[in-house]
Formats: sequence, C-alpha cells, structure tokens
Amino acid sequence: MSSPSPRLVPALVYAALSTAIVSSLGMLLVPSIAVEMNVPVSTAQWMLTINLLAGAIATPVMGRLSDGPHKKQLLLVALSLILIGSIIAAVAPNFTIFLIGRALQGLSYGIVPVTISLARRYVPATKVQASISSLSVTVATGIGIGYPLTGIIAGLFDFRFAFWFAALFVVTAIAVVVRIVPQGPDVQAPRVPFDGTGASLLGLGLGTLLLGISEGPSWGWGSPWTIGTIVFAAVVLWVWVRCELGSEHPLINLRVFKTPEVLLANLTAIGLGAALYIGLSISSLVAQAPASTGYGMALPVFWAGFVMFPLSVGSFAANRLVRRLARHISLTTLLPVGAAIMAIAGTMLWLFHDELWEILVGMLVFGLGMGASYAAMPALIARSVATEELGSSVSFNQVLRTIGSSFGTAVAAAILAAHTSADLHATNTGITQTFALGAALCVIVCVALFAHALSGRFRANGR
Repeated sequence: MSSPSPRLVPALVYAALSTAIVSSLGMLLVPSIAVEMNVPVSTAQWMLTINLLAGAIATPVMGRLSDGPHKKQLLLVALSLILIGSIIAAVAPNFTIFLIGRALQGLSYGIVPVTISLARRYVPATKVQASISSLSVTVATGIGIGYPLTGIIAGLFDFRFAFWFAALFVVTAIAVVVRIVPQGPDVQAPRVPFDGTGASLLGLGLGTLLLGISEGPSWGWGSPWTIGTIVFAAVVLWVWVRCELGSEHPLINLRVFKTPEVLLANLTAIGLGAALYIGLSISSLVAQAPASTGYGMALPVFWAGFVMFPLSVGSFAANRLVRRLARHISLTTLLPVGAAIMAIAGTMLWLFHDELWEILVGMLVFGLGMGASYAAMPALIARSVATEELGSSVSFNQVLRTIGSSFGTAVAAAILAAHTSADLHATNTGITQTFALGAALCVIVCVALFAHALSGRFRANGR
C-alpha cells in the first residue's frame, strides 16, 4: 500500500463537510417544504425528525465498521447513499418520497467518525491530534457556510435547487475520496464479528428515544404515546447495555466509560449539543419572524442563512487557536474553557437579542466556544481508548451530540408552544425563556467541568 498523500487531511475535511451541507437543508427549509409539498408545518418538521432517526441508527454502525479494514469502502458507500438521498429529495413528487430521501441523507451523521478513523490510521502520529480536532469542528464550521448557501439558493430559486446543490457537492466529495484516500483494506485493522444484535438494539432504542423527544411537543408530553415511546426506548437501551457488557466483540465498548475523560466528553456532548441547537434554532426563528412580533427581524430566507455565518468564523478561528495551544494546554483544561465561552454566548443571546448585530456577535462567540469544545472531545476520547475502539467510541459521542440536539429542540418547541400569540407566532416571553434555557445548560456544563478539573487537581496534590 502506497504512503498516504499529504492532501489526505484536507480531503477528509472536504468529505466531512457533506455532513454540514446536508444539515443546513433543515431548519431554514421547513416553511418552504410545507408550502411546496402542501403539508402543515408540523408535518414538514418530519424532514428533521426522520433525518435524526436515520442518523442515530447509522452513526454507531458506521463507527464500528470504520474500526475494521474497509474504511475507504465504507466512506464511499455512505457518500453514495447520501447522494441518492439528495437526488430523491430533489425530484420527489410528494412528501412521502421526499422523506425517503431525507432518511438516506441521515447517513451523513456517520461521516465524521469514519474520517476520524482514517486520520488516526494514516496521518503521521505528530499530526493526528490536530487532524482529529479539525475534523471534529468541520460540521460546526460547515454549518456556518451551508446555511447562507442554502438561504441564497432557496431564496433565488426553490428548495429543490438546494438539494441539487447538496448532490453536486457529494459527487465532488466522492471524487476526492476516490483519488486521495489510500487504496486497499487496512491490514492493521482487527477482523472481528459484527455485533448485529447490539446494532439492532441500539438502533431501535435510540430511534424510539429520538422519536419520543422530537414528537413530544406535538403529541403532548403527558400523552400515552410520548410516555410509552420513551419508556420503551429506556427498556430497549437497558437491554442493549446488558448485552454489550456481556459481549466479547460489542458494537460499542461501554467499559471505556470507566475512563473519566471518555465519560466527561460524552456527558458534555449531550449538554452542549442541546444548548447549541437551542441557540441556532431560536436565532434562526428570530431572524425570520415578522417585525410585528416585537422581536422578529423579518429577514427573507435569502439573508436569514447569513445569521449563522459568524458561527463558522468563530469555530474555524477556535480550531486554529486550539492547534497552536494544544502543546501548552491540556485537553481536560480546554474542554471547560470552551464550555465557559459557550456559556458567555448563551447568556449574551438571552439578554441581548433585539438587534441583528447582537445575534451575529452571539453566534460568533458561540462558534469560538463550540470550536474549542468540539475539538477537545474526540481528541480526549482518542487519547483514552485503543485504536481499534476509536471509530465506535467517537461515533457514540456523535450520537450523544445528536440526542442532546434533539432534546434541546424538543424542549424549546414545548416552551414556544406554551407561549404562542393569536397570530401563531411565539411571544417575546417564549423567545427569552428559551434563550435562558440554552444559557442555563451551558452554565451547568461549564460549572460541572470546572468542578471536575479542580477535584482532579486536589486529588493529584493530595498524593
């Protein structure tokens, strides 16, 4: 097998950008999909739900498979299915066919763990940590670029052109992977049986959990459907944990959770994932809401996407800074610092969101904190687990981010539903309370991380 190209990391980053491009086809386009497909907005929200459900199932499976010998083939198959999904969504004659395309696009959530496994395998040891950090924040950086592009395309043409753009981007990503990623199987990777039972149980458990969280605001949090779905998910996930702990070759080695750094990264993923999605979704809502609401900025979809652009700038700048500071600051220190910056951003959005510049500054600071935090999480995991467990461990961290995002979206929707005016728009009180929730989550995570860091220092000094 030939030595890897020096362009390998940029190629993997480009492939990982497909996740961000597909993700940007979400919140901004829900109103357009509802009109074009002649369905209620509540039904159109399923374009987000089905995408999350498919991603929750695909991500851990792709993570485990990426620990095996066929990393490049896995990446190409996933990109090909995402391409097919993008084309189906672009040409869909009805909403049902459209949802099939969105489900296939859900595989994009598993792309980043696969690219991280490829980097861990082929990038020189001296550059691995910086490469993993870059890949981890690719989604955050790309969202800040993807949203403006989606807004421009949807504003000038219609939603179908946005999905054609995604398809074109994935085609170029496939070409880059084919040309630059090393050929042939990874001869150093272990060949172990695939845990089909674990994959089925985890997919069923996560799928039903995300379904219950996503549809809770519509069904009612106290309805039998919501309670039954979440209880069923909890039982399935409990069975999955028992099976994984007793399996010789589990889908995800849960024993690594005994490592404090892995546990820290995963719990942080849930909290910050929820806070981030609240900030993104409510900022987008404020930008597009009519001025008559008292808080809305009445931006057309063409311009609304640019509200997310500072997020990309901040996360990119933070990643560059992290790469320089990584030799001088430990990752366990970097994670609470990133959370602290996100707490500042969340507080800013809570207290100041009446002017467009306030939203833009809030997004910029959010990007800085997110770039630092998301760069630290997978690097902490990579440092704490064996190479053969990296893909599954990082993919599970990605799943937990998705669960946190879904939980944050659902709770935000519940708050807004309880504070809806006669014109069916959220009230200013609902907007403020939702921003306050996002800020509170960031503060809680930040305090917990700093408390953990201080307790670790006390234990070290006491020895």
